[in-house]
Amino acid sequence: MIIENEYRSHYCGKLDTTNVGEEVKLSGWMHSIRDHGGLVFIDLRDQFGFSQIVIDQQSAIFKKIENLRLESVISIKGKVILRSKETINDKIQTGKIEVIVNTLNIISKSKILPIQIAGDENYNDELRLKNRFLDLRRERLKKNILLRSEIIQFIRNEMLRLDFKEFQTPILTASSPEGARDYLVASRLHKGKFYALPQAPQQFKQLAMVSGFDKYFQIAPCFRDEDARADRSPGEFYQLDIEMAFCNQEDIFKTVEEVIHNTFANFSKKKITPLGFPRIPYEEAINKYGTDKPDLRNPLSLKDATEIFKDQRSNFNIFKNIINKGGVVKAIVAPVGAEKPRSFFDKLNNWAKEQGSSGLGYINFEKNDNDELIGKGPIANNLQDDLLKSLIKDLHINYNDAVFFICDEYDKATRFGSIVINKIGSDLKLINENEFNFCWIVDFPMFEIDEETKKLEFSHNPFSMPQGGMKSLQEEDPLKVKAYQYDIVCNGIELSSGAIRNHDIDIMLKAFEIAGYQESDIIKKFPALHNAFQYGAPPHGGIAPGIDRIVMLIADEPNIREVIMFPMNQKAEDLLMGAPNQVSNQQLKDLHIKVVSDE
Repeated sequence: MIIENEYRSHYCGKLDTTNVGEEVKLSGWMHSIRDHGGLVFIDLRDQFGFSQIVIDQQSAIFKKIENLRLESVISIKGKVILRSKETINDKIQTGKIEVIVNTLNIISKSKILPIQIAGDENYNDELRLKNRFLDLRRERLKKNILLRSEIIQFIRNEMLRLDFKEFQTPILTASSPEGARDYLVASRLHKGKFYALPQAPQQFKQLAMVSGFDKYFQIAPCFRDEDARADRSPGEFYQLDIEMAFCNQEDIFKTVEEVIHNTFANFSKKKITPLGFPRIPYEEAINKYGTDKPDLRNPLSLKDATEIFKDQRSNFNIFKNIINKGGVVKAIVAPVGAEKPRSFFDKLNNWAKEQGSSGLGYINFEKNDNDELIGKGPIANNLQDDLLKSLIKDLHINYNDAVFFICDEYDKATRFGSIVINKIGSDLKLINENEFNFCWIVDFPMFEIDEETKKLEFSHNPFSMPQGGMKSLQEEDPLKVKAYQYDIVCNGIELSSGAIRNHDIDIMLKAFEIAGYQESDIIKKFPALHNAFQYGAPPHGGIAPGIDRIVMLIADEPNIREVIMFPMNQKAEDLLMGAPNQVSNQQLKDLHIKVVSDE
């Protein structure tokens, strides 16, 4: 609802034929200007859209603006009239009317623009981020930011509808290991000590459950000093932080699915996975898709062909030698791939080498004169006919299918397999861009061996409850213990990790002991949780879907920066504000900090 004042009585983008004959006041930016036979037409723009205003070129009003550049801000008064039939623009609400200007005031003048607002011209990231206030005036980006606002409001209303209460947790807190580097804030009053910006409100929301609150949520800012990616903004991001008391894993799933499904359905026309998203165990996801973030829009998957190539009837010694050293063979069956020319397969092979692989072997399947499937290519030539038939049966191969093979150590084969699946699925246009395919990845391992240190570490959140409780920790091989940990994934993008928390202090101490930590380490790193859990902690669990990623998916943007108002660049620099920047010696002195050289 507009508040009428000296600047405007209406929004530029809200006028229509019901306003014909009215005297209106509009204010906004000069988006475009056109000269038509003595009349000047200006598209005046505000947040809500455009109104075409008309000025007589011979009038004193025109002389006020004849030297103004685009994006200058003006305020006008005028009468709303109907456009002539040949000038009607049915694509916009104001397309049937225009405003004849009788009064005009210049509010502020614009210099020559470093980036143009009208049009879809591409500019480099540095120029866009340095002039973000101009970039945000452009239609696409403006729509994304407004969409973000609407999505956040919708999500908030959904959480309130489900009887969650919104609380705010501290921004200045203690440094604690959350998986990424902290941003530190030096203390003035406590020499040599630092606050940390929260990587997530993890401990606070758990403490809220111990405090007796039942359902918590927050649109929470989080801060992590980590590298940028297309789906990850460096520095800060926002998440829908959720925690529930006296709940199990399925309670979390039901709640989150409802909110996520309703949000995507409200803001997108794409097909959405029905409620009851698929649950895929972690081991199955790695074995079948090579990743714990599978894109289920892609019908391709990894299939095991190790036994085929291990068979004595196989003469393909390149694979057999790797298998004998403990390797595996993963196969990808691509429908109608065999219809592609030889160049398609050569390009894929070269691409695989660029990724660090030795190549990408394949077999094309055709029919012989007896209408039987036969394999073509060097690999097929090294497999006896009955072995090829077994391959056809085991992998469910059809006419014109192409089968690609990856042979390596299990971890390397599956990891590269996931990349190949995405590449082939994209090249063959098998991925349905008009779908949002969700799934849960469940049953994550509680522990893993760190690749660098070779030591046993927590694989996910250290506060997760192990499946089987204390008994599993005492009796099972740690690497076989699974946790109540889960991820929600959409179109190959992880929206969030979550877990049912470990609320039992004895189980917590045992879990940390297995990972090589003493109780004194827990007291030092997590004093609040260690203390609180000794005074009655309820079963609780939570999750925190990323707001930025949700908006990115709904807006159909390839990069998360396109849905963040003032993002940093890939080097975690704010080019608009000039952050990070140097501070005065007095500020450093107040904080008991001295900058030293790396040399």
